Parts: sequence; C-alpha cells; structure tokens
Amino acid sequence: MIDITNHLGTVTYSKQFFYSLIGGTVTKCFGVVEMTASDAKQTFLEKLPIPAVKKLVEKTTMNEKGVIVKYKNGMLNIELHISVMYGVNVATIIKSIIHKVAYVVEEETDLKVDKVHVYVDSVKV
Repeated sequence: MIDITNHLGTVTYSKQFFYSLIGGTVTKCFGVVEMTASDAKQTFLEKLPIPAVKKLVEKTTMNEKGVIVKYKNGMLNIELHISVMYGVNVATIIKSIIHKVAYVVEEETDLKVDKVHVYVDSVKV
C-alpha cells in the first residue's frame, strides 16, 4: 500500500488498485494478447491442476499477474510482463504502452511515474 499525506489528510492506494488500473490499461492496448506471470510464484499458481483451487487462488492473487509496482522517493516504478500478437511491431507497442500507462496512472493518482519497464515474455500466433 502507498500512503500519501497532504493538507487534506491521507490517501491510501492499495496494490490491488494499481494492478487493476494498469492491467486493464495494458490489455486494452493494440497487439497485447495477455499479461504474463512475472515471477515463479505466479507461474506456479497458473499451473495448478485442480480447477476449484485455481479459481480460489485467481480471486486472491491472479489480478497482479504481470504487474509489479514499486514506490520510492515519491515516484512509481512499474514493471510489466506481456504477451504480444505475432506480426506486430513490438517496439511501437512498447512505446505506446509506456506512454499510456504513465498517463493513466498520473491522471488517476497524481503520483509521478519515474519508469515503466515492459518485458515481452512471449509472442502468440
């Protein structure tokens, strides 16, 4: 959670808020197929064989899939892991995602975005 104190009081942003905001923004971008797991924990959770357990786990942790947000020195650093469509210009998609995510986050939260790192983990046909 990120707490920002100003003259009106304290504003608290949950990690879930950032995961939903950023994940929704990225998946709407042209050429993005899906967000991908960004670490071993998320990869393990994706591969659970029991549907009931997987569904329960998805409700609690899978919304953070592919999004890592760090807050340091009053600035946000965002890391994204995505899959893209085969045949698209990856460099153009990444530039678009970086600008769109930074804009949306700054508009919604009034927090400054320092860096947005986009990692293309796979290309889907």
